[in-house]
Amino acid sequence: MAPTYASNPTPYEDVDAILRLLYTKQQTVLGSQLVGLYLYGSLSLGDFDPASSDIDFLTVTADELSEETVEALRTMHAEIASSGLPYADHLEGSYIPRAALRRYDPEQANHPTIGVDWGFHIGEHGNNWIIERQIVREHGVVIYGPAPQTLIDPVPPQELRAAVCRHLKTQWQQMLAGDLEWLRPRNYQAFAALTMCRALYTLQHTTTVSKPQAAAWAQEHYPQWRPIIERAMAWRSQTEVDDLTETVAFVHEAQAQALAFCGNEDIVS
Repeated sequence: MAPTYASNPTPYEDVDAILRLLYTKQQTVLGSQLVGLYLYGSLSLGDFDPASSDIDFLTVTADELSEETVEALRTMHAEIASSGLPYADHLEGSYIPRAALRRYDPEQANHPTIGVDWGFHIGEHGNNWIIERQIVREHGVVIYGPAPQTLIDPVPPQELRAAVCRHLKTQWQQMLAGDLEWLRPRNYQAFAALTMCRALYTLQHTTTVSKPQAAAWAQEHYPQWRPIIERAMAWRSQTEVDDLTETVAFVHEAQAQALAFCGNEDIVS
């Protein structure tokens, strides 16, 4: 049976509207190259916040895309961004060929991507894409295409743990070692704090949950962190800049706690 489009895949009318536009334009640009379109992130894990969340999508293509098609996608995303629809500037996603999606391979990790904080380009997809693959496979919302389990191999628990450890040891240490101006907005401080909660949860339970679920768990298991976690939840949709002292201290402490769980896990980038 040929795949069909899921016309109302989310509980949010405005989100469904931008997804219809995305799918329609992808059909025009990609044609038979379009294998599947999936939601992951907050819309798949049940913690979507209409005031602050992005729309995380994964588009699976039959093959590597030509330069001409990549340029057509760049133009397409510019048209979507100027459409005036709600969430038109909140799309964050990647275009990954079916063969490269099956299992993470750092040698096949450069794919077209667009985000709220970066323009459309060919970008490296780091080892955090082991984690993202697990989320898509186990929780992904199908907009179009086959079940994601048919496209992505199971992610073994030890591989998921190792990916979290590598992500903390490489990307997060680099992010915290340089200029921290990027972290001053409250929503980015919330992102950092809640990411640490979810990393700790994944390391201890070898599975992924929503950020609110991870936050609730962390407050119970680390009561000394309750005030800053509660603040992070309240700050998710606030863009005002604020003092970094407490957030940076918490992130370093939580990261150290998480890396202690890594033990001898492979954390070589």
